[in-house]
This record gives sequence, structure tokens and C-alpha cells, in this order.
Amino acid sequence: MSAICNRSRVSSCLIKRLKYHIAMVSNRRSFTTSEGHRPAIVNKRSLDILHDPLYNKGTAFSMTERNRLDLRGLLPPNVMTTEQQIDRFMADLRRLETQAKDGPSDPNALAKWRILNRLHDRNETMYYKVLIANITEYAPIVYTPTVGLVCQNYRGLYRRPRGMYFSSADRGEMMSMVYNWPAEQVDMIVVTDGSRILGLGDLGIQGIGIAIGKLDLYVAAAGINPQRVLPVMIDVGTNNEKLLKDSQYLGVQEHRLEGEEYLAVIDEFMEAVYTRWPHVIVQFEDFQTKWAFKLLQRYRHNYRMFNDDVQGTAGVAIAGLLGAVRAQGRPMVDFPKQKIVVAGAGSAGVGVLNAARKTMARMLGNNEAAFESARSQFWVVDAKGLVTEEREDIDPEVRPFAWKANEISRQGLKEGASLVEVVRQVKPDVLLGLSAVGGLFSKEVLEALKGSTSTRPAIFAMSNPTKNAECTPEEAYSIVGDHIIYASGSPFKNVDLGNGRIGHVNQGNNMYLFPGIGLGTLLSGSEIVSDGMLQAAAERLAGYMTEEEVLNGVIYPSTSRIRDITKEVAAAVVKEAIQEDLAEGYRGMDVRELQKLNEEEILEYVENNMWYPEYPTLVYK
Repeated sequence: MSAICNRSRVSSCLIKRLKYHIAMVSNRRSFTTSEGHRPAIVNKRSLDILHDPLYNKGTAFSMTERNRLDLRGLLPPNVMTTEQQIDRFMADLRRLETQAKDGPSDPNALAKWRILNRLHDRNETMYYKVLIANITEYAPIVYTPTVGLVCQNYRGLYRRPRGMYFSSADRGEMMSMVYNWPAEQVDMIVVTDGSRILGLGDLGIQGIGIAIGKLDLYVAAAGINPQRVLPVMIDVGTNNEKLLKDSQYLGVQEHRLEGEEYLAVIDEFMEAVYTRWPHVIVQFEDFQTKWAFKLLQRYRHNYRMFNDDVQGTAGVAIAGLLGAVRAQGRPMVDFPKQKIVVAGAGSAGVGVLNAARKTMARMLGNNEAAFESARSQFWVVDAKGLVTEEREDIDPEVRPFAWKANEISRQGLKEGASLVEVVRQVKPDVLLGLSAVGGLFSKEVLEALKGSTSTRPAIFAMSNPTKNAECTPEEAYSIVGDHIIYASGSPFKNVDLGNGRIGHVNQGNNMYLFPGIGLGTLLSGSEIVSDGMLQAAAERLAGYMTEEEVLNGVIYPSTSRIRDITKEVAAAVVKEAIQEDLAEGYRGMDVRELQKLNEEEILEYVENNMWYPEYPTLVYK
């Protein structure tokens, strides 16, 4: 009997393999079933399922499901369509936006966040459907700039668990703790230690808001299944004295761990999550500069991880810089001729510098001479002024971009020269701000930029949130002129230049890249996130805009196209992973089948693996 069963199982396996082989060699390749279209097995009924945001459909439960799941009598009798539900929610939202404010000091944006968060708490599918359908309006609410306000006020906004917390008190317990998370599979983790949230500084445990916001965009833009994402806060204390004295602070009220003690906590966390979920992708977010680079180098060659502040910001900036070259009517290969003044030498600034230098070097031949030549296109200005080799205690990450004293003196500059002096003498093509200092591009600095040798100088005021932008678009256009290219990290409205002309504001936001980087890494099965994969993502974003758009000063696309942008970026990442022989496949698509796909088929493969917010059929078991 046992032998017959074994033969039956073997035959069954052979039949499955044969069916798979036939599907793969047919004229139209068979890709993985679209995310979100599979029936969902649930082990709860009645009020329990109405209280579960993952499966709750509210008034949209069909009569068949109401019978099957013991919901009859617990819901109003009229079965609503998803569209009717959203119309009702949007009408309530418009009415409640002002009423939800906690007094006159509570911004309208925070009230919107509260209402959306309540929807997220009770019906996750509908929440993401609303977010995707209104992404231009709500991306600034769930992400920058409003997420900064959320983090600052998180102690009063916390209502229910969303994510996991690993603290310094959990040392030795993390390996067991990860099994407290109910999901058997996690594809994406965003982790922060709260030490440098946006440009707001050390917010301690309240920084988990940034991890939650980022993962909302992974779901909305990249179609990562929301049941397989995990926001994480690593609480190693805080150096924020206000929080240390706050009786209502939710985190560890001790000063931050440093040195080997700090590294031991992060090491234990990484070992724990990769033990339970070996193929998870971990995005590091808003770690202070001194740890951002160290942790990136410590883990990037052994784990599927990347740092969005260092690598994501760099990629978006590179895409914008290449777009600025195109906007001047020149080919992107002219990028190595650009003179770039960079204001800010934190993790984001250094990340952009390194990525831009590599991009220039590759265009110049990708050898040592090209790499050295590219270095001379950058002038770095930090809080102490122009960085040269005469600087004492220079940051090792910034040292490669420090000018020699004799070289810089020939340009009429010296160590510590002010930003306005540097701009006046260098006459740069690009003024790039990653300083987190609002208003740094003063009237005097912008006046100096009018002397630029470029036909269309570019101003990148990339610091977040809005109040930290180095200058506003109105200031840039009114002082420098109508011919500039302007980009910011936070959203601003376009500028009316009169006579029907528009001064375009390009939001160089990381949301154009990190969802695609994560999705592409997941679907390729690459065990690391390589420099080549990141470069492919940036170049695809740079080439996304049409010639007509870039010549009109539009170098970043509208957020309304974020799903399509993410699909294109993810496909570029998958393609690069295949070319670098890093791809190992995903689910039913093994590496051999991946290698056979052409560009159009890679795009189809990516799209078919993006989750869409549709109510699944629920089956009780």
C-alpha cells in the first residue's frame, strides 16, 4: 500500500512538472498569479473578523460570505460596492478634516493623517485603495512632510500596535521575539533607531512613524503585500533631553548606547530576522550619519539590505542631475562636465557625492584616472564652510572630496570659505542642498548663482521636511530667473511666472526609487542589493521623462504615475540582477526562466507580482 502511495505521489509530481514545463514553453509565458487574487483562508468568524483590518470588508461582505462567516445581522442589510464605500468615506473625510483637529495648533494635514489611520485600523484593503487612488494628495500625508509631525507627536497618536519594537533591554531575547510576529512570511522590513528622523533630529522611539510611512508606500507604489511588511524600531535610548524628561515618553529613557554595545544590538536584530525570514529585504532608515555608513558596509555584502538615506537619496539625486543635463539640451553622457556645489555632508550628502562620482567615472571609462577626474567636479560645503585637506578631524567619508590647498587657492578659495563665496567663484551648474538647514540658500547665495556658466543652472533644495528646504521655489525663480531647473525634497506648488508661463517644481522624493529597488530585489531573488542594481534604478528614473518634458524643466514625474514608475524601476533592477548573475528567482520563476525573459516580459512579470487592494474571497477553516 505504501509503495502504491509513493508511486502515486511521484506520478503527481511528474504531472505537475510537465504542466509547468508546457506552460513555460507556450507562446505566452505563464507568470505568477497576481498578488491579491488568491482566496484567503481565515480561522475566525463573526465579530472577530469584523475587528481584523486584514480581512474586514465592512458593508461589502456579500450575502454568501455573511452566511459562511456568521455575519448575518451584524451588518446593515444593504451590500455596498467598494466604490460606494470609498465615496462614503471620502465624503466623511472632507467633512471631518477640520473637525478632527486637536485645537488651533493642530495642522489640517495631521487631522487627515488621523482619519486615514483610523481607516487603516479597521479596513486595510480599503485604506490602500483610497491611498492608491489619491496618491498625489495623500502621499504627503502618510510620508513627507506630514510624517515628521506624526513622529514628533507620536506619543499622543499611538493607538494600536503596528510593527515591532526591539530595545536594548531585549538583548539575548531577539531570536525568540521575532516569532511573536504573526506573519509566516515577511518580504520587507523598514527599520530605524530614531536617531535622525528627517531633519528633526533624535526622536527616539517616536521615529517608528517613518518606518510605517515608508511601508505604506511600499504597498501603494510597489504592490508589496501589506500582510508581508514589518515596521521596526530599535530602541537603544535617546539623547533628546526633552524626551528623557517626558513622563509620557513610550521608549527607553536612557542615553543612547554607543560603540560595541550599540553594534551588538543591531547584530542580534539582523541575525534574528534573517533566521526566521531568510529572504527578507531590510531597508535602514534615518540612522545618524556615524552609523549609517558603518552599518551599510557591515551588512550589505551578506544580507539583502540597503540604506535609503545613503543609497536611495543618492539615486534620486543622480536621476535629477542627469535630468538637468537633458534639460540643457545635452546628452546624459555630458554629466561629467557638470560643476556641482554640495551643501551638506551628512549621510545623504555623502551618499549623493559617492554615487555621482561613480556615475561620472563610469561615463569617463570606469578606470582609476576617470574616478580621480570625477572628484574635481565637486565642492563640498558643510557647517564649517568649504571642506579642504586643511580641515582638522575631517570625516573619513568626506575626505575623498576635500580639495588640496594649492588647488583650491588657484580658484580664489580657501578652507572654510562660505557657501556664497564658493558659489560666486565656482559658478556651478548645480547647487545641491542636503543640509537640513531651512533657508540656507539665502538671497545672497541665489544672487551669486546668477553668475553660473550654465545655460540652465539647477537648484536642488532636497532637505525634508518642508521647513528645512534650503529655499522655496518662489525664491529661486524670482531671484535667479525663469530659466532655472528647480527640485525639492518636499512638495511645493508650481510657480506662476506670468504670461501663461509656469515655473515647474520637481519633487525629488525617494519614493520614486526605494519601492522599485525593494520590489526588483524581491522578484529577482538577488541575495544582495548591488551598486549596479541601484545605478540601473537611478538611470531608469532619469530616462522616464520624455524629451519634451525635460526641455520644459520637468525632470521628475508626477506622483500620480508612481505605480508605473515603480514597475519600470523594478524591472530595471531585475534586469541588472540577471546581468550581474545575482538573480536566483522568486516563487515559481526560477533563475533559468528569468534569464529567458525579454524586457517586455520582465515588465509583465513585475506587474503580475504587484499586490492590488481588492477584497479576497474568504474561506473559513
